[in-house]
Amino acid sequence: MADADEAVFLWINDWVGRAPLFDGAMEWVVSDYLVPVVLTLTLVGLWFVGSDAAARQKHQIGVFVAVGALALANWTIFIINQLYMRDRPFVDHDVSLLFYQTTDPSFPANPAAASFAIAAAVWGVNRRVGIALFGVATLFVFARVYAGVHYPLDVIAGAVIGIAIARLVFKLRDVLEPLPTMAIRAARILCLA
Repeated sequence: MADADEAVFLWINDWVGRAPLFDGAMEWVVSDYLVPVVLTLTLVGLWFVGSDAAARQKHQIGVFVAVGALALANWTIFIINQLYMRDRPFVDHDVSLLFYQTTDPSFPANPAAASFAIAAAVWGVNRRVGIALFGVATLFVFARVYAGVHYPLDVIAGAVIGIAIARLVFKLRDVLEPLPTMAIRAARILCLA
């Protein structure tokens, strides 16, 4: 399996340099700014959007789930990285790198877990926006492989972890239900929701 993962990575990364405009777009997408800012602004927008108070509260609970899933996914990746260390592709291969050389482990991909956790949480409360965020997350993780910083299995594992954690947080929300609603009411009193 590792050989196939490396072969797919090398095939994808071999395209770097063939289309400078595409490379420039991928550098922009893989950056630490574009996708995280899009995800964050989407969550901020969802916090305030809704046709009525019930729809707005549903979105706000989705934002709580997204933030909780993001935190839990990051913690899960941290634990896995303590148990298993996989070097980045640029350590073991001569790659065309479009991104700086990060020093954390490659497997599982934390950016994939984070972006897919947020997308899955938003999908749970708003299908259209969630599908759009899944598209953004997919483009982001493809760019991570294309840019030479992750193997395909790294981003797939990260995506699976993010989606699973978001589902878990939705289930936990049902158990903790009075707390998110009370937090939203408090935010409304303070004119924050």
